[in-house]
Amino acid sequence: MPSVTCYVQKAFINHTERGENTVDRDELIQAVETYRPAIFRIAYGYTGSYEDSEDISQEVFLKLFKSNKQFKNEEHKKAWLIRVTINASKDLLRTSWRKKRAELPPENTPYYSDVQERELFDCVMRLPVNYRTPVYLYYYEDYTIGDISQLTGISKSAVTTRLARARDMLKKTYVKEEMTYERQYQENV
Repeated sequence: MPSVTCYVQKAFINHTERGENTVDRDELIQAVETYRPAIFRIAYGYTGSYEDSEDISQEVFLKLFKSNKQFKNEEHKKAWLIRVTINASKDLLRTSWRKKRAELPPENTPYYSDVQERELFDCVMRLPVNYRTPVYLYYYEDYTIGDISQLTGISKSAVTTRLARARDMLKKTYVKEEMTYERQYQENV
């Protein structure tokens, strides 16, 4: 991922030359440092592409930079950034360019030091997007069902149902993968 300085310098160079109003540089640096990993993972959850997720992350922080929005608190800012990320991700998925291009196998994905965490994250990322997003927000970003409902625009009961169905899908997928790994291990021993 590009450094925080890279994000901020690009934004400042492009917009201060035009005399556009922007947020404070230190505020932007803090936002990028704090929220970039979460924004990237949400975008990655939608796109499945490292490069597209990077582009979306930059776009989200550029929107923050350009906006003169006043946030009530950090939680309000985080919710706004997540909503912008979801919208930008959906916009990218709707483009005809995206539908016609060939995907390369993913090389760069979020890093997890624990193998089981990595495998579980991979299983989550293979869920259909309507299940993946609530699972990610609930388990990886610690949002409540009510917060997820507001962020995604679906009812609380739909969020609860999607979480339950996603857990069932994950149980089946994760257990099946573990059984496959165990069989392969036993065959090699």
